[in-house]
Amino acid sequence: MGGPSATAGPYWDPYDVELDTDPHPAWKRLRDEEPAYWNDRFGFFALSRHADVEAAHRMPRELSSAYGTVLEIMTTPADERRAGPKRLIVLDPPEHDRLRALVSRAFTIRRIAELEPEVRRICAGLLDAQTGAGGFDYLGEFGSIIPSEVISALLGVPEADRAGVRDIIDRVFHIEPGVGMINETSMAASGALLGYLEDQLEERRRAPRDDMMTALVKATIDEDGETRRLTSEEALGFTNLLLAAGTETTARLLGWAVVLLDQHPDQRDVLAGDPGAIPGAIEEVLRYEAPSAVQGRTATRDLEFHGTKVPEGSKVLLLTGSAGRDERAYPDPDRFDIGRSAAQLSFGHGVHYCIGAALARLEARIALEETIKRYPSWQVDYDRAERIHTSTVRGWSRVPITY
Repeated sequence: MGGPSATAGPYWDPYDVELDTDPHPAWKRLRDEEPAYWNDRFGFFALSRHADVEAAHRMPRELSSAYGTVLEIMTTPADERRAGPKRLIVLDPPEHDRLRALVSRAFTIRRIAELEPEVRRICAGLLDAQTGAGGFDYLGEFGSIIPSEVISALLGVPEADRAGVRDIIDRVFHIEPGVGMINETSMAASGALLGYLEDQLEERRRAPRDDMMTALVKATIDEDGETRRLTSEEALGFTNLLLAAGTETTARLLGWAVVLLDQHPDQRDVLAGDPGAIPGAIEEVLRYEAPSAVQGRTATRDLEFHGTKVPEGSKVLLLTGSAGRDERAYPDPDRFDIGRSAAQLSFGHGVHYCIGAALARLEARIALEETIKRYPSWQVDYDRAERIHTSTVRGWSRVPITY
């Protein structure tokens, strides 16, 4: 889906597969020439500079999430219909704050730390199964399974169902040219996932268990001075968000990590000699190639960025992937450097900061520790590797490696 030529001025759209393969030159042009870019073809503004993306995350009342965060399914303030269950990611304060406080109880530092032995057991078991194989699909047979297994265990998805649930989530993120995620495959998978989770939550109401789905159906929140239980819609929304987001973006992070370390073997050697450097390497991967590169917002009043008027009701995309390469925020930003000590925006900022960030970091750290322990070096087979393209997520769906 080609856009205007480069001579016509900066052009970027989230559906262009060719642009998405390497969007950084286009994003640099946006940062330098049109930091408040208007795309007339699809009707959105885009903020590309680090300072603007960070500031936008601090403006939940002016830049609302309530009308969706993925371009092709965003509505407008004039359209009050919101399909599906309430999800934390598409709520604004104060409702967002009340519900986030509830689900945050499952993601305390202590609770995440307690998961380390289980995460390490899963990682070690998957990698040990590849002993002597000479190579395997790092994502399909390892990286995509870890976050799915961990969040499924946390929620209480029965072990026998997990492979099937993972397959459904893969289809939820299916996109097609020109329509993105609004396609029959994705919509059918979304419906199937919601139906499955509704049944699981109903089972917890009938027969409580020691898992997060049970905690959600029993949970209460304080609202306007009164205590109430979560509605069925709210419990379903939480469960759906945690399961899908907890599976998808961490898998993309691990895909980028194994690819970037293959492309920078000198830095992989550093990690092999000093595993303590792995957390810093993960932060650099997140900065350099943000798995969730684009987040949508809707302007609730007239705004202005860099002299550009953004009218009330406008769709505004925050280009997190571009912000990570902004030379205004990072020296030599196109250099991948695991020793770089700089904060990044890939988990968001402000009230919508990713609630699972600590869990994603834990999973990625242990996955890389266990990988490098067994394979100090590897080679990616790029001829057989496959990318995933959506309007919000960038990364790989298949990364065959040999070792």
